[in-house]
Amino acid sequence: MPTGTLHIDLEAIAANWRALDAMSAPSCETAAVVKADAYGLGLTAVAPRLAREGARAFFVATVEEGLALRRTLGPEPRIYCFYGHMAGDTTDIQRADLVPMLCSVDQLTRHLEALPRHPFGLQLDSGMNRLGLKEAEWAAVSDIALEAGPVLLTSHLASSDNPSSEQNAAQLAVFRRMTDGIDVPRSLAATGGTLLGPAYHFDMVRPGIGLYGGLPYAKAEPVVALELPVIACFDVARGEGVGYGASWIAPADARIATVAGGYADGLHRALQPGLDVMAGKVPCPVVGRVSMDLLTVDISHLDSDPEHVSVLSPHHGVDMLAEQAGTIGYEMLTSLGRRYQTKYRGL
Repeated sequence: MPTGTLHIDLEAIAANWRALDAMSAPSCETAAVVKADAYGLGLTAVAPRLAREGARAFFVATVEEGLALRRTLGPEPRIYCFYGHMAGDTTDIQRADLVPMLCSVDQLTRHLEALPRHPFGLQLDSGMNRLGLKEAEWAAVSDIALEAGPVLLTSHLASSDNPSSEQNAAQLAVFRRMTDGIDVPRSLAATGGTLLGPAYHFDMVRPGIGLYGGLPYAKAEPVVALELPVIACFDVARGEGVGYGASWIAPADARIATVAGGYADGLHRALQPGLDVMAGKVPCPVVGRVSMDLLTVDISHLDSDPEHVSVLSPHHGVDMLAEQAGTIGYEMLTSLGRRYQTKYRGL
């Protein structure tokens, strides 16, 4: 029996893409970021649903992800690879008709030497200091790069999840300084940048986390629900400990449910204390430590033993869970384990 059931609403993902698409001008294309197996939710299910909704441009991290996406979607959509053109990628880039987003002078040299007529894009560093050509590098190679005909110029905002951050406007100014007057499509905004407004949209926005129901898109439709089966229920006496290290001592006689799920399934050990799961509409606290495969839950206040509990639901979303673990929704989604049975709505 699987550890639990992960419910993924493809219709909600499609609705989130439509809503983000509607925020930008008609001349601005809305792409979809589906890297890391569509943020852990299944590339081969998510990408076709987005394609049916109207997405024609997709972003992945690696060429290997691009190959899998090309096999899934066929020849028509444009597939951009954030890692660019790394050593050993040449044959696969050509075979799968991928667009590497070149992020260094070395990559630019490699691409122009190995695939001089193959489409490419360029990443520019506007202040995040992670990937992309810095201003001085861009000034030195822009004539050569532009003569070769890039199909897209991009950069990435470091603080777009905080609309009041001064870094947003600073990066926008740098990106404009590096690209204004160049007749090549431009893209600066991911989900957060899309929400910042038209000044950040340029010719393409490329939402990721917002498609999957995560912040900073607070109005996103919830996408993921997670149910875990109860393995056993038992009584403990006042003063008895539960779990590793007896980190929880029963303050009174209690009834405990042992639930199939743990940190091997993406439920971080840091979630306890403070994590509640839901038995129907009733919250139940996790007690004792989260272990590799198991949670222990106090169900003393329930009228009967539950058959399953919910960890993620429309009212207890991935960002709430992430906050309890001291992390972000991105990490929670992408670390959900592979032992779950996955059920899709809207295939």
